[in-house]
Amino acid sequence: MSDWGPVFVAVTLFVLLTPGLLIQIPGRNRVVEFGTFQTSGVSVIVHTLVYFTLVCILLLALQIHMYIA
Repeated sequence: MSDWGPVFVAVTLFVLLTPGLLIQIPGRNRVVEFGTFQTSGVSVIVHTLVYFTLVCILLLALQIHMYIA
């Protein structure tokens, strides 16, 4: 059996935390913007840090595992 938990968590967070898709921190005109489909270098850095933090928490601290037979 293979562990699909890390793959599922990483792909889900990557899609949800894509800058400009659902939320953009910091936005171009405001601190937080929703659904703008635009991005900037600063928001890419912020979203990368949030992504890394959440992946570490979910995979290392909570030890999420999914075994699919």
